[in-house]
Amino acid sequence: MSDSASDGSSQQTPESEKLDLSTKLAFGAGDLGTAITAMIGISYLSPFLTDVAGLSPTLAGQTQLIGKVWDAVNDPMVGVLSDRTQSQQGRRYPWMIWGAIPFGVFFFLQWIVPQFSNNDQANQWSLFWYYTAISIFFNSFYTIVNLPYTALTAELTQDYDERTSLNSFRFTFSIGGSILALIIGLVISLVIPGNRTQQFLLLGAICAVISVLPVYWCVWGTKKRAQAVAKLHPETEQTVSIPLLQQLKIAFTNRAFLFVVGIYLCSWLAVQLTAGIIPYFVTSWMRLPQWHISLVLLAVQGTAMSMLFVWSAISRRYGKQAVYFMGMSLWIIAQGGLFFVQPGQVVLMYFLAVMAGFGVSVAYLVPWSMLPDIIELDELKTGQRREGIFYSFIVFVQKICLGIAVNVVLQQLGTAGYIKPTNEIPIPIQPDSVLEVIRFSIGPIPAIALICGVILTYFYPITREMHAQILLQLKERQNKVENRDF
Repeated sequence: MSDSASDGSSQQTPESEKLDLSTKLAFGAGDLGTAITAMIGISYLSPFLTDVAGLSPTLAGQTQLIGKVWDAVNDPMVGVLSDRTQSQQGRRYPWMIWGAIPFGVFFFLQWIVPQFSNNDQANQWSLFWYYTAISIFFNSFYTIVNLPYTALTAELTQDYDERTSLNSFRFTFSIGGSILALIIGLVISLVIPGNRTQQFLLLGAICAVISVLPVYWCVWGTKKRAQAVAKLHPETEQTVSIPLLQQLKIAFTNRAFLFVVGIYLCSWLAVQLTAGIIPYFVTSWMRLPQWHISLVLLAVQGTAMSMLFVWSAISRRYGKQAVYFMGMSLWIIAQGGLFFVQPGQVVLMYFLAVMAGFGVSVAYLVPWSMLPDIIELDELKTGQRREGIFYSFIVFVQKICLGIAVNVVLQQLGTAGYIKPTNEIPIPIQPDSVLEVIRFSIGPIPAIALICGVILTYFYPITREMHAQILLQLKERQNKVENRDF
């Protein structure tokens, strides 16, 4: 199935639906801070907890799982509340304005290693509860900032292709933030060699500061556009009156939405599982110094960022599904290849990391550009715009995937007998059982998830032509309402 449009059926984009460069840049900046904190968390939090804070892999996995489960639970709450918010600044902006600073503060507090007791066992449990509490607070404010931001996509333009372009800017900043975070981490590891406690503390402080400011750039840079769209399409600012349980029921009966949930779940499970296991793969399997971790992640993220606008251009011509098939094919080959890479094959490892970046770029771009189309379909069926509930559930899926994937991997590493690095032995030789867990977590498991995503994308029902019909019917209904009121 293809969603490319024939020449005769493609709609002309109204000038009122086009976005200027400054608005796109400001919107993109809104994902910079959360991307920085997410990349640092995915890439470094597990080794920080196990190797620096001294938690056992089992407790390290559990504290992250609890934080992510709570994070997932609060997503629908914030989504519904933002849908119902009434403010002169709109439905989304108050959440971003007031949540930004606590978001940065609690991110920093994750990288402190407090000493609660001289008894190792008591200190272990005290650290567990400390990191669990900080994780709950940080993830709450992450949601308060990020979820209303993601819902802005559908409120800035209703054009099918402009949304793909808008998401290209968003994920350019998102991947750029990830790259910036990795560069900062690499520089710190080279400037302060050996002392990992100080490395992570400085990394947390720097990234906390630079994560807060872009949120305010986004608010002030897109507010005027959002207000203009609200006047052009007043339905975008109407509060949602449907009860929550009924909203969820309607969302789960939206067939197209369930496809996007599945596509997003499969692709982001692969992203997060791979990013979480790379630190262990690079050091324990490939036997490389820790600074290679940042370089491998940079190879993936750098390629992903450079391909965003390429994929966006291809999508305009061939459609979102075709782009997804292309990117995932390369990514599946890369994940399978990483399973067979042997210690010493460093060049091949980096080549496969670059190849994986082609697919990661598509995982950023395509599912998020599909979601606003579904919101219009839902509006056509219900008469109300409910961005919050749809975006919150997608983010819910992302966080559940991350929590489960990280917890399962760390539990398996602990069960297999993972040996913690020490100052005397920074790269210990791990048992074969640990190495097997690492290889399967970076190879076959993500590849299987990606194949499932490709199958779901093939059956995704909303084409460009169908979306054009949805917008036409919405416009006709709006005209009827305006004529009746007149």
